[in-house]
Amino acid sequence: MRIKILGSHGSDLFYSQNGKSHRCQCVGFLVNEHLLVDAGTVASALDFEAQTRIDHVILSHLHLDHIKGVPPLVDNRVGTNGTSICISSVAQVLDGLKTHIFNDIVFPNFFSLQNGHHPYLQESTLKEGTETLLGDIRVTPIHVNHTVTTVGFLIQDDQSAWIYSGDTYQTEELWALAARTPNLKGALIETSFPNEFEALAKESKHLTPTLLAKEYQKIGKPELPLYVFHLKPQFREQIASQLHDLALPSLCILQEGQEIEL
Repeated sequence: MRIKILGSHGSDLFYSQNGKSHRCQCVGFLVNEHLLVDAGTVASALDFEAQTRIDHVILSHLHLDHIKGVPPLVDNRVGTNGTSICISSVAQVLDGLKTHIFNDIVFPNFFSLQNGHHPYLQESTLKEGTETLLGDIRVTPIHVNHTVTTVGFLIQDDQSAWIYSGDTYQTEELWALAARTPNLKGALIETSFPNEFEALAKESKHLTPTLLAKEYQKIGKPELPLYVFHLKPQFREQIASQLHDLALPSLCILQEGQEIEL
């Protein structure tokens, strides 16, 4: 599977340090050009043609930094007379998306507006622990420990699989599934705050580098490639330094524009 990193941070920020600048953007991962995993960033990272190839969007939870790219994505499809975009998640996330965003107040209800013979948006309810086929990719949502209803995902095709944590604090079921997945090629796990902010991480249900190491060990595959995302931009260098101090053999901190193949 080919994964393009559209956004890898826990917030948007034009980041500049030591004469170098980088535009940090909220999380969004494009898989094989047609499946979007979380949608904190999409329309500002892809040209129009690339956006029209997206058929499926899976959402881990309802926090704004994971969904705010959906409105501009669907807005850009107006007038294309194309197919629907299928938004998939657990019921609580889909219900919240329609109640709080696509409610004809904050944004038009594109679940009811028609694009030719199809609605602009369709919904697909995922069931925790149950595999669902989306195009050529199989997705299994697993509950994780966050401040709102949140799932991570096991994402796989016939050749490979990878784990995506979404936002999480200490959790168990996701790592247990990873441990028993034989063709697992990588784990994308969030790390939001430096170790000095452990109390805030606990309150907001996020990970620090020290907590990440403990969660990663639960998978029981010490050589498994570990891709870290959701760093808060203002703490990026501090978090990165602490991640490197872990001396994990296969750790990579993701950045916008990067592409990986699993």
